[in-house]
Amino acid sequence: MRFTIVKEELLKGLMLVSKAIPQKAELPILANVKLEVTENGLEITGTDNNMTIKTTIPFKVGEKEIIRNHQEGGTLVACKIVTEVVRHLEGEFVTFDLIDNTILKIDDEKSNFKLNSINVEEYPQIDLSMDGATLTMKAGDLLSLVETTAFAASNKETRPILTAVNIELTEGIVAATATDTARLARKKIEVESEEKFVANIPAKKLQDIVHSFEGAEQITIAISDKKAVFEFGNTVISTRLTNGDYPNTKSIIPTNFSYFLEVNAQEFLKAMERVSLLSSEYEGVVKMIMDQDEVEIISRSSLVGSANEKLNVFQFSGDHLEISFRAAFVADAIRACKSEDVTICFMGEMKPFVVKNTKDESIDMLVTPLRS
Repeated sequence: MRFTIVKEELLKGLMLVSKAIPQKAELPILANVKLEVTENGLEITGTDNNMTIKTTIPFKVGEKEIIRNHQEGGTLVACKIVTEVVRHLEGEFVTFDLIDNTILKIDDEKSNFKLNSINVEEYPQIDLSMDGATLTMKAGDLLSLVETTAFAASNKETRPILTAVNIELTEGIVAATATDTARLARKKIEVESEEKFVANIPAKKLQDIVHSFEGAEQITIAISDKKAVFEFGNTVISTRLTNGDYPNTKSIIPTNFSYFLEVNAQEFLKAMERVSLLSSEYEGVVKMIMDQDEVEIISRSSLVGSANEKLNVFQFSGDHLEISFRAAFVADAIRACKSEDVTICFMGEMKPFVVKNTKDESIDMLVTPLRS
């Protein structure tokens, strides 16, 4: 294997694939990245056995030559080391030359490195086939689905299914749902498809995937029994699905409310942030007291003291209401709405409430209150 490549293109590929390389690999071979020159260009692959990323750098982009003086072949080399070597090289072009299948020589005509490498045949076999139900959609739409919901997935492995985002396609609508049982986030997007599928995709993996879409316009997704595969541009990313049945959340969002609070999103966020500075003892819990002529946010700590702030601009309809909640949960929901103003809809003191972007009915945010 031999090739000379534009350094910036190589570094971009290595950085993308490194997202799939485990920091502490259970199998030492997985700490390596696979470099392989084929008839398509330089293929770079990394995996942690749960998520796999493969990106191909073509020989040319338009009239610009990216790879020259190439000879087909492949090798495995430590991902972290080779990425840092390439990052610190100063030349515009970098040459890789595999010697006796054991030494990978890297130079830019100024610096020279010789890295230990491993026979490419020792790399695990990886299935990146686009099996099962497929869907092509705008990259921006999928990014929006994930950014609006994934934050509400659980971080605890006690119930693995809750660490996933449930994505369902039916009747031309893609719905993404995430919940940790204390809150829930859901977003729906219309697509042109007659396919049907349901998949539970690990939230953290899904966030890594959608944040790799830089420059992509269209994404093709294939969902099979055990994996989800995302194809865009010259890149394919596969991730295992989370086993188990996702909780039935379709009828959990209430529709009838007795109290409504409309606020400016940024002002409300800043007020909650200030008041909750003293509530760390109680995991960021604040209390809100609402009347038609006054809305006050309060926090108390037996160790530190107390804080309160009254909102300057708001509109409240309903009788007197007092409710306590985790400020961070409501803040996350408001940010996910991406709206200048939000409406918070309540049914009562100890009943779940909903944060709404009144201009976008495709978004549902549910938060469970706490006793204070």
